Amino acid sequence: MAVTRPALSRPSPFAVTVDIVLLAVTERLEVMLVRRGVEPFRDLLALPGGFVQPNESIDDAARRELAEKTGLTPTQLPGVHIEQLGTFGDVDRDPRMRVVSVAYLALSRFRPVPTAGTGAVEAVWIPVDEACRGTLAFDHVEILTAGLERARSKLEYTTLATSLVAPTFTLGELRQVYEVVWQESLDIANFRRKVLATQGFVVATNEKRISESGGAPATVYRAGTGKDLLPPIMRVR
Repeated sequence: MAVTRPALSRPSPFAVTVDIVLLAVTERLEVMLVRRGVEPFRDLLALPGGFVQPNESIDDAARRELAEKTGLTPTQLPGVHIEQLGTFGDVDRDPRMRVVSVAYLALSRFRPVPTAGTGAVEAVWIPVDEACRGTLAFDHVEILTAGLERARSKLEYTTLATSLVAPTFTLGELRQVYEVVWQESLDIANFRRKVLATQGFVVATNEKRISESGGAPATVYRAGTGKDLLPPIMRVR
């Protein structure tokens, strides 16, 4: 006897987008935002991003949208660390239709001057505190907050901080990365002890460097081969 199969339901249409949390770690922590030139949320600041095209990967879409919205190409962000941050899919996050966003976190020790591109009126660097307190388009405050927490956690458990300084650096310059990202002051002696006690974190060179503030010449280091910090260097919570 014939078996009656239930009719397959037609899936509801939805789209996939990418959003990029691009943080510059210089003398302070800033995030790249673009001012939207189109609806929805016209004139509001937002993270750079856009729709994934049918013929491209999500990673390729993230790189394309970053370039299109800000004018920043990979050659303008040498050595930038980028990783997938998470997926954001609240039903009403986009008033146009059901949209799921794959967010990326990017960290750079440079702060290149951006130029607004497709769909954006301007592209600007904004201090992260100001951006988190402000009104951003869509759910971008939530995405930015998640990216900021990921960046801070990465410094606790990995050697990522060595990619946010020059190829050779002093422990003072490395400590500044932690202080900028964590937005807290660290005890100099305690930080030095933890860094030097962590195998594979940094390697001393034969160079000494005199700081602009004077004092005894500081030892210059380069990044070690380690990827994880054991034990971790924890924030004050």
